Amino acid sequence: MKKDKNRIYIFDTTLRDGEQSPGASMNPKEKIIIAKQLENLGVDIIEAGFPIASEGDFDAVRQISREIKKCQVAGLARANKTDIDRAWQAIKVAAQPRIHTFISSSDIHLKYQLKKTREQVLKEAIAAVTLACSYTDNVEFSAMDATRTDRDYLVKMVEAVIAAGAKTVNIPDTVGYAIPDEYGRLIAYLFANVKNIDDATIAVHCHNDLGMAVANSLAAVANGARQVECTVNGIGERAGNTAMEEIVMALQTRHDLFGLHTNIKTEQIFKTSRLLTQITGIPVQPNKAIVGANAFAHESGIHQDGLIKEKSTYEIMTPQSVGITDTHIVLGKHSGRNAIAQHYKKMGYDLAEDQLSKIAARVKDLADIKKDIYDEDLEAILYEEIYRGKDKYTLVYLNVVSGNVAIPTATMELQVDKEVVRDAGFGNGPVDATFAAIRNITKTNYQLLKYAVNAITGGSDAQGEVTVQLRYDGYSVIGRGAHPDVIVASAKAYINALNRLEFLQENVKAKKVKVE
Repeated sequence: MKKDKNRIYIFDTTLRDGEQSPGASMNPKEKIIIAKQLENLGVDIIEAGFPIASEGDFDAVRQISREIKKCQVAGLARANKTDIDRAWQAIKVAAQPRIHTFISSSDIHLKYQLKKTREQVLKEAIAAVTLACSYTDNVEFSAMDATRTDRDYLVKMVEAVIAAGAKTVNIPDTVGYAIPDEYGRLIAYLFANVKNIDDATIAVHCHNDLGMAVANSLAAVANGARQVECTVNGIGERAGNTAMEEIVMALQTRHDLFGLHTNIKTEQIFKTSRLLTQITGIPVQPNKAIVGANAFAHESGIHQDGLIKEKSTYEIMTPQSVGITDTHIVLGKHSGRNAIAQHYKKMGYDLAEDQLSKIAARVKDLADIKKDIYDEDLEAILYEEIYRGKDKYTLVYLNVVSGNVAIPTATMELQVDKEVVRDAGFGNGPVDATFAAIRNITKTNYQLLKYAVNAITGGSDAQGEVTVQLRYDGYSVIGRGAHPDVIVASAKAYINALNRLEFLQENVKAKKVKVE
């Protein structure tokens, strides 16, 4: 079968190098869940772990080897017999097993870590590959710290391990030291000087210590490398590894430049990212490329206006291409009138120009003091600016008695239309008693869906903001109230929700909600 020279093989090391991230340890069951999703994603090789590291790692690698059928499964081994034998025992049940063996090649590692000569290390590399090849012809060799290795020595090592039978040779930037142009030149140098280089696939494994793992990997593939070692979300030792989603989407989005492709099912990328986050608990930063919460979110008015007219103006790939439902237009102080109008239209409201002017100003004012603006906020603004007449209910007076030796009691006066009505209520606590008093006065008993309290400012004198959600006859409304006394804020929020329900009952049933 003819080899596709334009295909980039994706070697996923999330379960090995990725698991070495602080706090990212996974149990065997969790590793299998991730491995199956990586198989669904379409990665070519799954590095399942380091079998010699522990019994748990050995068992996990062996279980993954049994379960995975569509991908190669690799086990990592240092360049010695014990490690290689152990790796083979773990992966030999795999449909497509691979032994991945490695040894350091830089003088700094040889001198301070291995305390061996170049000649000794070269012999050990050859012996390790030879032993691994006695188990399988699918052997990968890595020259650890290759980017800080003497070039001529690296050429000698690569040539020797290929001659010994390695089908893949990895040139790792183990400590994230390389710069893209420099790394690209190193790969090109190997292609120009390793006589038997066409007998193997050249791989790259980059770390992100200087923030250049993806850029370095792209420079390498531009110069002939055809396997990229990477992790989901870029997790890994120290600053992490090449991010799988970034390398894949860079190659796909800039196919015009690279002319290369992978077999990744890109629509599975976001799902895989979320699964890893849920299992490891390691969050993805909001501004992370491809899978971050803000990757397809737009707040700038200029950007929003362009996106509404034509998505390609400010999006170089579609969110659907990586498995995200849609673009997220974030309404905030930078949002333009067009974005605000379009968002209201999605909610079912067609705003006239004069109404849009009032509402846009309120949205921007709210964005100055509130980070996230939700549909309920927009409905509240619409209600206040366009629909709101005189409130049916207004708080006049509230007194609450509570404590560990008193029955919580709320005494209240509300203005109902033009009449002031007084009543009391009892409850399990001061808020429950307050809501009981309101229900007694208003003769209502709507379902309470949500009650939440947030401090608007810091300190013991913070103003409390209360949110209440009520449901009636298929409709739900949000009411909000703010006050230094959280009980008063609760009463105001509940009353605000009641007034909004009154509005809905009068206007929705009369089909007046939609602005004409």
